[in-house]
Amino acid sequence: MAVDDTSHGEFHEAVDLADLREEGRALTAVDGTPIAVFHHEGEVRAVNNRCPHMGFPLTEGSVDEGVLTCHWHHARFELSCGDTFDPWADDVDTYPTEIREGTVYVSPEPRRTEPPERHWRGRLDDGLEQNLRLVLAKSAVALLDSGVSPAEVVERGVTFGVRNRAEGWSTGLTILTALANRLPDLDEQDRKRALYQGLTEVAGDCDGEAPKFDQEAFAATDVPFERLLSWFRENVEVRDADGAERVLRTAVAAGYGREALTELLVTAATDHRYLDTGHTFDYVNKATEALDLVGWDDEERTAEVLASLVRGLATADRAEETSSWRQPDDLAAMCEDTFARLDDLVAAGEGETWTEPDDFTERLHAADPETVFDALEGAIRDGATVEQLASAVSFAAAERVALFATSNEFDDWNTVHHTFTFANAVHRAAERTDATALYRGVFDAAANVYLDRFLNTPPAPAATGDPDADPDAALESLRAAFEQQGKVQQAGDAVADFLAAGGDPDRLKAELGNALLVEDTNFHTFQAYEAACRQFDARDDPDDRRDCLVAAARYMAAHYPTRRSREQTFSIAARLLRGERIDAAENASPETSAGD
Repeated sequence: MAVDDTSHGEFHEAVDLADLREEGRALTAVDGTPIAVFHHEGEVRAVNNRCPHMGFPLTEGSVDEGVLTCHWHHARFELSCGDTFDPWADDVDTYPTEIREGTVYVSPEPRRTEPPERHWRGRLDDGLEQNLRLVLAKSAVALLDSGVSPAEVVERGVTFGVRNRAEGWSTGLTILTALANRLPDLDEQDRKRALYQGLTEVAGDCDGEAPKFDQEAFAATDVPFERLLSWFRENVEVRDADGAERVLRTAVAAGYGREALTELLVTAATDHRYLDTGHTFDYVNKATEALDLVGWDDEERTAEVLASLVRGLATADRAEETSSWRQPDDLAAMCEDTFARLDDLVAAGEGETWTEPDDFTERLHAADPETVFDALEGAIRDGATVEQLASAVSFAAAERVALFATSNEFDDWNTVHHTFTFANAVHRAAERTDATALYRGVFDAAANVYLDRFLNTPPAPAATGDPDADPDAALESLRAAFEQQGKVQQAGDAVADFLAAGGDPDRLKAELGNALLVEDTNFHTFQAYEAACRQFDARDDPDDRRDCLVAAARYMAAHYPTRRSREQTFSIAARLLRGERIDAAENASPETSAGD
């Protein structure tokens, strides 16, 4: 019908009342907003014509007993107020109406008005609580568009995750934190994708899980730190998660800060070898990184986040109980022998300054464990800090991924991956505390670099790069590698060519980040990207930096492409918030699909 846009006060003329009674519904527009006007049970009602779920025109729905039903996904709304029966759909805006001389007028102001950031904070909570992927996508996009900081979104996700999973910190919170760490590398739209992906993983982790019920701190908070450390280790040792949590909460309540609390956790996490193939230590590191992002200043939040780690520490599998750590080389015994002398080794290096030798990575890649252990022990005697050694071992682990032979079984990608991300976590923890216990984590990582040697036998061809390459063409080759299965070498070569030709590393990290975020990426691939970028940033040598990103690209290419179902959801959310028609998109031309 033709719309008379003549204003009458704050109301706009919409439809003839007699016509509305006869037809039952009409579509009008006020200030560019499509509004559906209904005559039902003797009353005139007006709602936004776009279904808040996926934008289907509500004038094509049905009304019965005061309930408006969208025919696309059957979202239902209480017609007079717009409240939804289905939380996945969101409430629909309703508008005041007036009848003047047989004509219906509609106000352009919704009955309920609230700042968009307040609305979308609430919807974010709904999406987390009910594991609603589309709601989380809309919330991530709308909150950032409303000026809400990514840190606040991350904080809400972390808080939800640690409170609503009795088993504690797991993959979802790790992914959210890893992506939050890399937000500066991404463009504006990919920052929204990153938050959406992380929040979706947190919601999925908590879906159907029991909430976490907290233990309380001891009333006595004047216990010396060394005693708390001893108590915590003993409770973890005997797998008493409740007792360990009370000790940890007591340490927080006593006012011990970031460095001391990190020492408490990493010491217990390295009392046994390579817990849960490195995941346990990585979780410890990611929880502390989450607090770096959202702040350590809130005692309750700090206690909640760190307490989520305790059950995992207490129940983790211990690598010294596996045959690979005992036969044919008793790596666990070699570690224990070194650890018994660790204080003396550190004391010998006091006042010394260690510089990493040119052949250090080669020695860490040696075919016998004695060479590896001798290299590390000698470095400590020469003054190597735990941070220096952790950095060196992280690069040695990254090289295993960069040179992984695709003739190996596919699952062995995760073997070299676990070593790398574990080593990266030890390195990150060493930037937070210089606790001597962290040297044990370095040896754990180095032992696994040794165990992974067969996966580089023979090594894949090294990607060294062509300085005469065209950086733009190299990026096109990288994108093409992700579009086809098995193009691992092509991906690594493209990264090397781009960097050798002088391409901007920031652009490369952003391209890799976009490739990561448009796929149905799994847990390990998120980790691989984040750890590789972290190690790239931490190193000075151009060849070393190149190999870190080559490792990430090769790992990603081995796992891509995927169905990209999550990207479809994100795309729908972004288009809905721009006011586009989704229901007509499949059949519309590019020129006509952008409007309602």
